[in-house]
Amino acid sequence: MSKTIFITGTSTGFGKLTAITLANAGHSVIAGMRNTANTNAAAAAELNAIPNIEVADIDITSDASVENAFRTVLAKYGKIDVLVNNAAVSGFGVLEGYSLDQIRRMFEVNVYGVLRTIQAVLPSMRKEKKGLIINITSGASGHTLPFMVPYLASKFVVESITEGLQDELADFGIENVSIQPGVYPTEMNTGAKAGIHADKADLVAEYGEAATAKFNALGAALFGKMAQFEMNPQTIADGILNLVEMKAGSRPLRYPLDAIAQGTDKEFIEARAAIKAKWLAAYSN
Repeated sequence: MSKTIFITGTSTGFGKLTAITLANAGHSVIAGMRNTANTNAAAAAELNAIPNIEVADIDITSDASVENAFRTVLAKYGKIDVLVNNAAVSGFGVLEGYSLDQIRRMFEVNVYGVLRTIQAVLPSMRKEKKGLIINITSGASGHTLPFMVPYLASKFVVESITEGLQDELADFGIENVSIQPGVYPTEMNTGAKAGIHADKADLVAEYGEAATAKFNALGAALFGKMAQFEMNPQTIADGILNLVEMKAGSRPLRYPLDAIAQGTDKEFIEARAAIKAKWLAAYSN
């Protein structure tokens, strides 16, 4: 059955591939992106030319923009069956080297942007007594890594939001899933898309060559594994399609799609769920 699906961040990467994949599968896709009249005009025109896709201008850092976009879409389509929160920014650098304003900028997109779209879509989903919210997080969003602390912290917040909402929305038949990708060759990771990086150059310099060497080693390892395992961004788009077409009530809370992890991500998810169950039992007895 065809579904109406709103996706954020569709000008590049996972979002663009997902919009095309879902549209080709017969779903009605609202492809959200900002700056459709200028910097993203070409991307908007490309997607608008594909059957089953309608581009919507949305800036997820703006309350008014999000409210207007969802109001317009709901007025036209009547409902939104699936929300895919894909839009995000990455960033690198030592934590001390980040100004608080720079971290706020990252959270404005990665956390508050997700909250804005969720709060915009939930009234209609609750009315329909069904819906699916898919949040793209990170393969490392259950823990953290050096030189990526603000970014991974923002993704772990989204994991928490997803997990908490699953219980809060159970009576309304609304499912929540976090997709945990590994490292893929998208614009976010290749440097083609600007990130929000540590901005205190003087403090970063004080960490010296040792920190630079560690950062470069981490980057080389991640990109080396990405090449070794031939990571294909289409995997994420196909995974989202799979979730969309799963039977209601059968979807997992967390959906890892990271070949590099070689199953350790699934072990971590299962262990965390088991420990949480024990914790809840301890508090309920």
